[in-house]
Amino acid sequence: MINLLLLLGLFAVLLVARVPVAFAMGLASLGTLAITAQAPPIILVNRMAASADSFILIAIPLFILTGAYMDTGGIAMRLLTLARVLVGHLRGSLGMITVVSEMFFSGISGSTVADVSAMSSMMLPAMKRADYKPAYSVSIISAASAMGMLIPPCIPMVVLAPIINVSIGTLFLAGFLPAIVLAAFIMALLWVQAVQMGLPAGPRPRAREVVRGLVGALIPLTMPVIIFGGIFGGVFSPTEAAAVAALYGALVGVFVYRELTVRKLMDLAIYTGIATGTVMLLIEAASTFSYLMAVNHLPELMARGITAVSSAPWFFLVVNALIFIFIGSILEGLPALIIFVPILFPMVQSLGIDPIHYGILVIAATGIGLFIPPAGVGLIIACSIGQVTLGEVTRPLLPFLVVLFVGLMVLTVVPWFSVSVPQLLLR
Repeated sequence: MINLLLLLGLFAVLLVARVPVAFAMGLASLGTLAITAQAPPIILVNRMAASADSFILIAIPLFILTGAYMDTGGIAMRLLTLARVLVGHLRGSLGMITVVSEMFFSGISGSTVADVSAMSSMMLPAMKRADYKPAYSVSIISAASAMGMLIPPCIPMVVLAPIINVSIGTLFLAGFLPAIVLAAFIMALLWVQAVQMGLPAGPRPRAREVVRGLVGALIPLTMPVIIFGGIFGGVFSPTEAAAVAALYGALVGVFVYRELTVRKLMDLAIYTGIATGTVMLLIEAASTFSYLMAVNHLPELMARGITAVSSAPWFFLVVNALIFIFIGSILEGLPALIIFVPILFPMVQSLGIDPIHYGILVIAATGIGLFIPPAGVGLIIACSIGQVTLGEVTRPLLPFLVVLFVGLMVLTVVPWFSVSVPQLLLR
């Protein structure tokens, strides 16, 4: 118990001192071993190397690169045009367009940070011209991006799948329906707010405009067809699918839309290397940190604490949702998943909870946590691009957080949303 308190205490002190999360976890682990001599420090190196030694993780830089090609190569704008002709005639049209665009964009980019950055850059100018208040605009983008974490391919899904003993393809399939549920809640709120604020509906598109939007988005929408068709058709693995998606994005950006130059390709490669290094360092540091928490019996302590109140599976899932919303707002998505899922997953198995259902819930909760003020990294990025303060955005964001949480509770008590698509397609 003393060792565990020392580990968590060092980690908390380092976070307060604004040490980056990955270094805070690594230094807390090293400091605990140095003080307690519980194990030789070389074990940290071994754990870090083992956590990174996985073919599956090669998909991470490839999906990051794919998202970068989309944002820079002209694909994202075509998807935005399609969303505009589909829902641009509804009340609160710009908000609706943001949500639908996020569903398209997130389904190819794989990265929440990329989603927030791209959607903010694309939608904020249009919202400003339509006299949307900046804080309200940032709130809409934040809510849509929180939902977008469920749209595959998703980098946290790539990392989470082996932890809960589920294939990446299965977890990808399971994310679609829950994402639609959360999107429906957000769009319902947007419609109610549009009526209250007297926002007009956009013009109904002509048939020619709809056809033009569909044709323009045909090439971008082919990418997810290739990804999922290849995976579930047995043509290639998820990692190989990521490579195919990156190659497809590069070819489209260079030869079809001609918006990717040699200079841009080099810049995107550098960006991908930096982003991948950040993600991998988080994975490696989190693996050592979670290992020390496990050997110091944190799983047993948390299990006792939860079951002391109730041993019902629904109660465990609700508590988990709250844990991952809170931790996701402090540690970002990946560290929260890598640290706490291995700790809590034995209880998932003992309570007979479907691991697919559990995986989707923690992904959704972590996505919401990324936009919880004041520390949610996704919200900070959106506020930075939108040039608003966290204080200004908190009030308009609150209704969106409420409907996202209500949607999460619906997903919690109705496992069908998470497991029906994999059961239907993977029989």
